[in-house]
Amino acid sequence: MLVLPADLTRGQASACLQMLVQGLRALTDKQVVVDAAALQRFDSSALAVLLELRRESQAQGKKLAIQGLPSQLHDLATVYGIAELLSPT
Repeated sequence: MLVLPADLTRGQASACLQMLVQGLRALTDKQVVVDAAALQRFDSSALAVLLELRRESQAQGKKLAIQGLPSQLHDLATVYGIAELLSPT
């Protein structure tokens, strides 16, 4: 399981993505769960991180499932028209 940090804004996005991709590569399971429940402070960068992680998981032949997505982040994804992309791949 991969876990998102409490803070994921523009300033943390690049480092967070790098750590998540590293973790994704280390996992041997074909089904990878991302726990977003800890997210408390975030902006649209969190969506960019999740979308890039989704692309990376697809490239590795893995399915990504996001659990505990805060409702505000889901609402933001809906506004951007990408909520369905955060569903399991």
